[in-house]
Amino acid sequence: MNSVLAVPLVRGTVHGRVRNDVPGRTPAPTHRHAAPSGPWPWMDFDVDPHTTSSGSIEVDKTWRGYPQNLFANWTPEQVERSKMLTSCPPGACKIYRVDVLKNGTFDRDIASQTLTVAAHGLDECWEYINAKRPESVRLRAIFVDTMTVDLLKMLGTKYVIEPFFFSSSMNWIPSRYQEAEKDEGDHITIVLPFVRAKQSSKTRPSSVLSSSTFPATVGPAPLEDSNQIIDTQASLPLISPDCVLVQDLLAVHMVRHVESSTIITYHPHQRTSAKRLHSLIQRTSNSVYWSKIFEASSDPTLLLLTYLWYVLYAWDETFEELYKHITRLETRVLSTHDIKLTQQLHIVQAHLLHYESLLQAFQKSVEFVRDTRNPAMSALSEQERNESLQVLQREAKNLLSEISRLEVQRLIQSARLKNVMDLAFASVNIDDSRYTKRLTEATVRDSAAMKQISYLTMVFLPANFTASLFGMNVREFIGSPGGTPAPETLPRYVAVTLALTSFTVWLVIALQTYSSFHPPNSSRWRRFGWPIFYVRDKLRCRKAPEK
Repeated sequence: MNSVLAVPLVRGTVHGRVRNDVPGRTPAPTHRHAAPSGPWPWMDFDVDPHTTSSGSIEVDKTWRGYPQNLFANWTPEQVERSKMLTSCPPGACKIYRVDVLKNGTFDRDIASQTLTVAAHGLDECWEYINAKRPESVRLRAIFVDTMTVDLLKMLGTKYVIEPFFFSSSMNWIPSRYQEAEKDEGDHITIVLPFVRAKQSSKTRPSSVLSSSTFPATVGPAPLEDSNQIIDTQASLPLISPDCVLVQDLLAVHMVRHVESSTIITYHPHQRTSAKRLHSLIQRTSNSVYWSKIFEASSDPTLLLLTYLWYVLYAWDETFEELYKHITRLETRVLSTHDIKLTQQLHIVQAHLLHYESLLQAFQKSVEFVRDTRNPAMSALSEQERNESLQVLQREAKNLLSEISRLEVQRLIQSARLKNVMDLAFASVNIDDSRYTKRLTEATVRDSAAMKQISYLTMVFLPANFTASLFGMNVREFIGSPGGTPAPETLPRYVAVTLALTSFTVWLVIALQTYSSFHPPNSSRWRRFGWPIFYVRDKLRCRKAPEK
């Protein structure tokens, strides 16, 4: 049962806004601001280098002066530009905790307690954060839900957290680095975007033109929706009406110390909540396998691997849902041959290409945890250090093996998509070929009809010409008034018409290069003498069967 340790819970809407089921798009990461190794954090080269200092600025040395109280190179302009404070919502926030004891067990009493921080209880919260831990606590995991500006400054001051952790988390910048390495411990930071399947039947992602979310049509956008733009930073709605793939974030800052270590997680709005991750990490104590690991090794880094296992579970569910989505698209392509389906196929293919970079970042994060030495382990004996190192490397190897399996799944699904797209285009090409064939056949039929009309016109043209000639009102044709008979008699008309018709037919066939009356590529003399050769060939064909 949850209990309030510091101040009462402030009731109301989250962030002062109505919560939607499906998150919007995430910002494109600016990788140059991801790690402390960059000498100019969030600096504007067009403004900051030319700004002259007006004297020393008085800095509040308490937690309210963070980050300037600990990191003087972070000017107010740079802090504002990084949005590490402006992105924090007002109101109250909740803190969940998990304590791992020296013997490797989890403190269930602490896990059931919830600290609610409101604006009028900051002093009590600061005292609570600075309270001395019991000596039996090996590691404390802190999960912050709806982190406010005041709590950010408290945690940053208490644990001397580099502002890069908060700026990278607020801006979704993948990062991993080690800093403040000393004999008694160090700080490591991992900011890892990943993708998980989210069940939502009431809303769908907002347009690419806006990073905010709003209620929309039930289920995913229709296939013919013109607003669907290929944007890999946005959520991917699936054919299943109650599932969408959203981009999530694992933001972890770990303080490893000889006496007691600390893990702090930041949780963006509408992503994996602090309560959810806290519950999953707490349930790790129920695992026989991991309980033995925590008992055998005192390395606090092993608990960090369970955070990464959550990312792996999310990826595995993502590819399961994506497999169902691609299968449904394949079925539609096979049954409909709709070219519009290729739009959906290209969108999924673009997201799969983006997932390749996210999986690579996941792999590098696991390798970073495996290869980054823990200075706090130097207080142990060499045998204990070697045994803990072997356990860490073994578990990291298991994670890397699973990541390789995920990459194989991604490649297989990408190949399936390419195959479906080829099938869609091939189907459309086949349909186009069939249509072209039918059009060609219709054109041939029309050409044959026009050819017959031309032949008919050729036959009647000489007769029409002769009739017109004999019908002219000229004396030579109508005779004299004194009784001279007219020359345009019917026999003469027939004779002239037949002669002209025969001449026209002979000339038309003779001028054709390809005709059934003479062989192809015949000489000019052969074409002009086609009646003779035609009759001769016919006679030869009649005599050949008789022989």
